[in-house]
Amino acid sequence: MSLYAEVVFNLPVRKSFSYLLPEDGSLGPGFRVLAPFGKRSLGGYVIGICDRPPEGVGEIKSIIRAIDKRPLFNPSQVELARWLSGMYLCSLGEALSSMLPGGRREKEADEFPAEPPEGKSFTLSPEQRAAVERITGAGAGFFYLQGVTGSGKTEVFLQVAKAMFQRGRGVIYLVPEISLTHQVVESFIAVFGQAIAVLHSGLTPSQRLKEWLKILEGKVRLVIGARSAVFAPVQNLGLIVLDEEHEGSYKSGSAPRYHARQVAMHRCTLEQAALVMGSATPSVEAYYHMNTGAVERLLLPRRLSGGAMPEVVVQDVKGESGPLSRSLMAEIRRTHAQGRQSILFLNRRGFATFFHCRSCGREITCRNCSVAMTYHKSQKVLVCHYCGFRMAPVETCPSCGSIDMGYSGFGTERIEEEIAKLFPDLTVCRIDSDAVRQRKLLARVLSDFRQGRIHVLLGTQMVAKGLNFPGVKLVGIVNADTGLQLPDFRAAERTFNLIVQVSGRAGRFHADGKVVVQTFRPENETIRLAAAGKLADFYERELRVRQELGFPPFTRLIRLVFRARNVKKARQAASDFQGLLAGEGEGAVDTLGPAECPLAVLAGNQRFHLICRSKSFPALHSRVSRALEIYKPPAGVYVEVDVDPVSLL
Repeated sequence: MSLYAEVVFNLPVRKSFSYLLPEDGSLGPGFRVLAPFGKRSLGGYVIGICDRPPEGVGEIKSIIRAIDKRPLFNPSQVELARWLSGMYLCSLGEALSSMLPGGRREKEADEFPAEPPEGKSFTLSPEQRAAVERITGAGAGFFYLQGVTGSGKTEVFLQVAKAMFQRGRGVIYLVPEISLTHQVVESFIAVFGQAIAVLHSGLTPSQRLKEWLKILEGKVRLVIGARSAVFAPVQNLGLIVLDEEHEGSYKSGSAPRYHARQVAMHRCTLEQAALVMGSATPSVEAYYHMNTGAVERLLLPRRLSGGAMPEVVVQDVKGESGPLSRSLMAEIRRTHAQGRQSILFLNRRGFATFFHCRSCGREITCRNCSVAMTYHKSQKVLVCHYCGFRMAPVETCPSCGSIDMGYSGFGTERIEEEIAKLFPDLTVCRIDSDAVRQRKLLARVLSDFRQGRIHVLLGTQMVAKGLNFPGVKLVGIVNADTGLQLPDFRAAERTFNLIVQVSGRAGRFHADGKVVVQTFRPENETIRLAAAGKLADFYERELRVRQELGFPPFTRLIRLVFRARNVKKARQAASDFQGLLAGEGEGAVDTLGPAECPLAVLAGNQRFHLICRSKSFPALHSRVSRALEIYKPPAGVYVEVDVDPVSLL
């Protein structure tokens, strides 16, 4: 008797396809297979088996072969993928593809050191102990550890994980960046030994596949990783930890555009598990849900390592001649003289952020995107940080023919050069995605900094998160204004979070930490409240603004981006879709746009967006979902659907 497989593919096609199974019966649900699709062969996912062909289908092709020796997912993961597909308005194949590692074959992953670090004995503070007892006592539900940097959130996560482990429950620990995975792993090895799987994009696909199979087979019950680790097939799941909950990297940038927080909430509800989130600066949505009681707030109000909150100075840099103010340079010198270390933060890579003609002002922009090219002096190249296009610096102006070409603005590369000039006796090291491309280089730099061999650590987001160094006295935020000008309703929130988080790297172990916040807008309310550490004042103010403007958490949003090579096609597609939404009947849903995206051109595509908004998520979701079912984009037009977007650029 012939058997037929129901197969889905990683394509924006919301249907499954039937194929004949091999007669030996070696394949079943959960396998990845290679199957003919049109004139090509594609990898797909078997989601079901039946003994009769679907009605009305002509010739049914056969599966070419299995990709794996064993199934990679179980029925509960298919159900999770179905929820993901429905929630984020993508195909089931796209959902499964985002969940599963993409390795072609198994390969050994890097092992952790054979000798685990010596476990430290901690005495929990009363607030930490109360938090552990509350979470473990409840066993399930949504909790939020809101505590200042250095208040011991990680130790609470560890103790709760230990308690769940002792009950035979599994644990997923999520971090926002690969760079933080290493130190979390070290902490957990000290408590749990080697029984840990690590899932993040720093591993090769084959290494991720090996880790995935260990989890699927129940060989490990504790998983540490970045965003996609939320899908790990952990058996008898008891706890998901979402560290640094406020971070935007928990939101996927490609279909399905899921948020790890929402997926974690869904899994914990289904599996009667506890979700424990934590941050010194909760997202505005999380703060609102704590106020309404949907998430239980657990406060950790004080630093535990003998440190105190640092002194924060807002430095007006109008009139300064270079990227580092005289005040900040004096503090770097003073800090070094005391045998202590400095961290400098700037959220801009490269040497200069603009390359332009000094005669006519013509700015050199990317040929594929509507953004300025960034000058990387060390490589003598202009780079687009959105599409990756590279070109040699132009010697004559394309507009006026002048040879007076130059650069302005500054990135981490220029700051590194400035410090080397100003402080030749100091060892400075830069960590950003340009500087740490080599594997294991980041861990080596951080180790050297911890041991005092580096005096000044300079970097982008990598230095802002979770780093904890006893020798750091000074933190300098070189330009606090970079995110404030962005046309996005979350701009103030991101700027506030960044200042508070980066400031938290100072004074972790001593009471004399200092932070210098350089800004052209010292009077700005967001910068002023962040420097003063007035979290409640900022959140209450931001919530009032959001309510007046009708933005989350008081409404929900779905953003649709229409992109095409031809600007008229993109604009017309957005307009046509808006017409479909209007045709769905009036209700509690309104639309903003269509309008050109703030980043109007990316990778050669013209971009227009529609933002659909409602206080009722079911009404919003249903309206957009029905319109998507009806809509057939014209050739050359692509539609990106983003449910609950974190960025509107």
